[in-house]
Amino acid sequence: MTFDRFVGIDWSGARGHRHPSIVVATAEQGDAAPLIVPPAGRCWSRQEVLDWLRVQQGSPLVGLDAGFGFAAIPGFDGPARALWAAIDRICADDADLGGHAFVAAHRDIFWMGKADGPRAARALFRVTERAYADSKLGQPTSNFVLLGASQVGKATLSAMRLLNHLGWPVWPFDPVPADGPLILEIYAQAFAAMGGVRGKLRTRDALDAVLLRLGSAPMPRDFPETFADHVGDALVSAAGLRAIADDPAWWSPAGLTPAIAATEGWTFGIA
Repeated sequence: MTFDRFVGIDWSGARGHRHPSIVVATAEQGDAAPLIVPPAGRCWSRQEVLDWLRVQQGSPLVGLDAGFGFAAIPGFDGPARALWAAIDRICADDADLGGHAFVAAHRDIFWMGKADGPRAARALFRVTERAYADSKLGQPTSNFVLLGASQVGKATLSAMRLLNHLGWPVWPFDPVPADGPLILEIYAQAFAAMGGVRGKLRTRDALDAVLLRLGSAPMPRDFPETFADHVGDALVSAAGLRAIADDPAWWSPAGLTPAIAATEGWTFGIA
């Protein structure tokens, strides 16, 4: 299908109602620089992102920088959508699509520090994360890790709640539709690596260099010279999606079997 615009969302699973680390960016067809979508208030809530997505028209391709699946959870070995619904039900009282109640209910499967024993014993990787590690482009973090700045587990849980409420087709769990919206899992650092950068983008010069390699025009000269890495992640994700969405190879990575597509999912942009 042909997408009419591309959306990159840097996500957060933090407690609370508003999250400075959530940033939304869009890139139109063509090569214009991606743009930041301003929140209604000082910063986005997860619910506001969900509401914003619900009113989008046309055929946007939306990338959410968070996991959509787990390697394995005892008692949850069926389709991913059943897991999303269970997490949403368990966490119904958590603020702003949070996932903390699920962590409390399944504390023994997550790694939160030395008291939980060796990290590797619980920090299981999905097939897509092992593929990313094998690529040597970066080091993935397990969705079962809930400690440190690079932890992604809580963001994964809140992302699953958003997917359960949104009701859109989700790649690769669902077939790619002929038209309309599609949402998928991304990793902003993979797009930065495609542009030749290992690490975070916090300066306009570094971002412009990556955008150039992704076929995008540079940011406007009035764009700030420095910014939070969440801003760089969202912008490079929108531009990166636009750069690779037309390449069939990214939609059929070698490790993506039907079983993996139904349960663990895949990070778009990982070969």
